[in-house]
Amino acid sequence: MPPIDDHPLRYPLTNELHARPFPALEVPCTAVFLAFKEPVDAANRDRARDRAHLIDLLDRNGSPHPQPEATHFSGTIGRHELKWESHTEFVTYTAFSPGVGPRPFDPEEMRVFPENWLATAPGKRLVSLLIRVEVMPEDEDGVTSRLEDWFVPESLACSRVVDGAAIIAGDFRIDPAGQMRFAVFVRPGTGARRVGRIVQRLCEIETYRAMSMLGLMRARQMSAHLNAIDPKLSALVSSLDSAGQTPEATLHELLSISAELESQAVQVSFRFGATAAYEAIVNQRIEVLREVRIQGRQTFGEFMMRRYDPAMRTVKSAEARLRSMAERAQRAAELLRTRVDVERSAQNQKLLESMDRRADLQLRLQRTVEGLSVVAISYYAVNLATYAVYPLTDRLHISKGMATAIATPLVILLVWAAIRRIRRQMD
Repeated sequence: MPPIDDHPLRYPLTNELHARPFPALEVPCTAVFLAFKEPVDAANRDRARDRAHLIDLLDRNGSPHPQPEATHFSGTIGRHELKWESHTEFVTYTAFSPGVGPRPFDPEEMRVFPENWLATAPGKRLVSLLIRVEVMPEDEDGVTSRLEDWFVPESLACSRVVDGAAIIAGDFRIDPAGQMRFAVFVRPGTGARRVGRIVQRLCEIETYRAMSMLGLMRARQMSAHLNAIDPKLSALVSSLDSAGQTPEATLHELLSISAELESQAVQVSFRFGATAAYEAIVNQRIEVLREVRIQGRQTFGEFMMRRYDPAMRTVKSAEARLRSMAERAQRAAELLRTRVDVERSAQNQKLLESMDRRADLQLRLQRTVEGLSVVAISYYAVNLATYAVYPLTDRLHISKGMATAIATPLVILLVWAAIRRIRRQMD
């Protein structure tokens, strides 16, 4: 049987499903997470710089290098397990270390990433997390008392997740050391891969939340610009039926506003599209945690509903407003073009009426000229006729003047009849 030809992308597409496996974490442990992004929207960033920065960190610890063109890597740096991932807009580093320190969320735990190495990162730090993973105490009150000591109670979110396998908590605040902190209390007997999935979900929730919030900043900037354009557009639309300004000038201003709106749409289209995608990922990651409330505390989902969802609605509102203003400008331009077309039609009608009057005057003038031409032609025709009949005047016993008088009306009548016949044939 001849071999079956595979599609050239069959294996790459299948391997992509397993490209970023979850870590396997033994409790207790500590996770340090970083995400770097260029300050501008640059989906096609220089990935070679990201890889060189990773290799620099690996060389400092004598660790092996990733494969060429790799978008993810797992290896060892000292006593830490490193996980590196390259995404469309950002790159992430996660370092897992066994055990927890006596001081919760000690800034020294960030030393796994040297300061001089951080200073040379391609891009700016967008996310920095410290995640403390401990064994869940038997007394749930002991958990809540610790959380109140570690986090700001007003914004603390905590819940039991994954069918009671763990308790997660965080306040989504940046501490004085520049880190955001999460705590995970794992029920004894929970598998290492399940613990790794929970920690990975927390990293993803914060990363994609931060990435989606970039759209809020862009929406606020754009709203300030739209606030300046909106009154101009409203004034132009209101003046469409007034005679104070020529339609050509109004149309020029409308085209200028439309160009500004289209420029804004081009600038924010990528950011707003990415924000919508990141928002969906955040909501999906929270949903798969299957949260259960603890002692009346707000869950991660409720925290996002109160603090995060309004920001996303602001982005959607700004996007809808931009689209609405662009459509208004387009409709106003169409109405103005209709008005210009109507006015031009009226001008053309007046021009045709003027041409009709001129044609009528020309016809009258032509008839007048025809009458004069009958006289002129008759004059010369009478002279020719008298010259022809002069020899007969003596035989007919009439004078030359009498012959001219007799010939004149006859010649005029014949000339007039001939010209009339010619004009009738031409008509």
